[in-house]
Amino acid sequence: MRAHLEELISQSLLHLQRDGQLPDSLEPKVVLERTRNPEHGDFACNIAMTLAKVAKKAPRDIAAMIIKRIPESRHLEKTAIAGPGFINFSLTPHARLMVVKDVLHDKESFGCNEPNSLERLTVEFVSANPTGPLHVGHGRGAAYGATLAAILKTAGHDVQCEYYVNDNGRQMDILAASVWLRYLELCGEQLDFPDNGYQGEYVYEIAREVRSEHGDSMRFKAFEVFDGLPADESAGGNKEKYIDAMINRCRELIGENNFQTVFSTALIIILDGIKEDLAQFGVNYDLWFSERELEKSGAIDRAISYLRKGNHLYEKDGAIWFKASALGDEKDRVVIRENGRGTYFASDIAYFLDKMERNFDKAIYIFGADHHGYIARLKAAAIGLAEDPEKLEILLVQFAVLYREGAKVQMSTRSGQFVTLRQLCEEVGNDAARFFYIMRSHDQHLDFDLDLAKSHSNDNPVYYIQYAHARICSVFNAAEQKDLRYNCAIGEAALDLLTQEHEVALCRLLSRYPETIELAARSRSPHMLAYYLQDLANGFHSYYNAHQFMVEDENLRNARLSLIDATRQVFRNGLRIIGVTAPDRMDSQ
Repeated sequence: MRAHLEELISQSLLHLQRDGQLPDSLEPKVVLERTRNPEHGDFACNIAMTLAKVAKKAPRDIAAMIIKRIPESRHLEKTAIAGPGFINFSLTPHARLMVVKDVLHDKESFGCNEPNSLERLTVEFVSANPTGPLHVGHGRGAAYGATLAAILKTAGHDVQCEYYVNDNGRQMDILAASVWLRYLELCGEQLDFPDNGYQGEYVYEIAREVRSEHGDSMRFKAFEVFDGLPADESAGGNKEKYIDAMINRCRELIGENNFQTVFSTALIIILDGIKEDLAQFGVNYDLWFSERELEKSGAIDRAISYLRKGNHLYEKDGAIWFKASALGDEKDRVVIRENGRGTYFASDIAYFLDKMERNFDKAIYIFGADHHGYIARLKAAAIGLAEDPEKLEILLVQFAVLYREGAKVQMSTRSGQFVTLRQLCEEVGNDAARFFYIMRSHDQHLDFDLDLAKSHSNDNPVYYIQYAHARICSVFNAAEQKDLRYNCAIGEAALDLLTQEHEVALCRLLSRYPETIELAARSRSPHMLAYYLQDLANGFHSYYNAHQFMVEDENLRNARLSLIDATRQVFRNGLRIIGVTAPDRMDSQ
């Protein structure tokens, strides 16, 4: 209906331009917003105020001109000028009810734009280093990324979801060395494990797999491992130099082939676990992109070549630097180290170039809030590659903090003291986890109340929504048991009987669904859909508590059943996007 009104306004403006009442040069963009107060109509438009300066007329005068030339429409009941020049539009009661037919006819496609009619996007999210299992912090990025991708697809974008596997570099080497040290302990060696090694129980599990496959073939005495190493932090040394020396000692003693065996075993086990956890969480990817394969393909060399041709590189202290500060970053960045190896940033540049070469209109990155510094450096990289920096969009997801019985759950990733995503889902369930993660804006911190997520009460938003859906199903079950079968055709023909305040309000809520999807996609804000579903649930529960559905009047009964059937369909559509089920009954029923 909004599109119909926008077309009426556009026709009015065209008439005014042809009559010389508005300049021919104007190319006005007509945008309608739904009014907050139903007393002000259904939609409001500020077009008169946006045209005032160019047209050199008072906004209210322009509004009056527009209203006068708006073509007649059987869907439009009245128009009114409000405030400094807003135009308010009130639909006819019949027009408000037409959303029920729209939902029942379109079903799963209600609220969807034509597939692939908008931009082609790649959305990268989670991309956690495969150095350990996913924890609850990664879970928020997973839920946000998957829901955003689903919303963008619904809005008409062609979306590809990607996970960038950081399977190269120092952190993976630290993991391999950590596994080997735990392997030595399993072989019977007594040793002091480095503080900044990976210490979770999962490291022992990988070490057990290595020993199961290779026995004691990589065993060395503890004194051989630690003899001559620089002092660690406990002895006044540098812990980073210490762990690097430990990596080198591991390579020296077991050889590069065995080191790569340990490395690969750890990578495969952890990455398989990550894939399994995400799949169970309802998060799936179109592409798992390997950093190691990126390097092998020559993509990094190609990106460096692009930067060199653009005169964006220089040499200093044996390393190759990118002139990032000249392109908006806070400082220049090393892309090739003194040893000739590319940096993480070099891989990031090459990965962005690869995305552009795959002809995406925009590359969306979803990072944790601690990656704020990546925005300027990646924008600089885009400019250095002669790409439009607007094709790169970075969305930062704030941290999620778990609370149990009002107390914060303490976590530390490196020490292995953290709650995994799998543990969270086992405790509260996938539905609650997916919904709670996205029910706040991604740029706000999230306090995740475990007790609330598990509760079967109206205070639990996901339960409240699912209960609304289940209640609708129970109404249809009751109708069938009473042999009052639902006739959709009769219901649609009798929609004009739905005149009660709760019915009008529910129709208004249903008509907001496509607008919510569009706005959530445009602003990258899945929480808007969560808020919408809570509003819809509240609207339905209020209707359910105020009116009977199994009335004697067949026409009214079927009209009301049509209304709640449409409501049930919108619940299903919205919950599916978020990754939450729509159960037919709840445990408390």
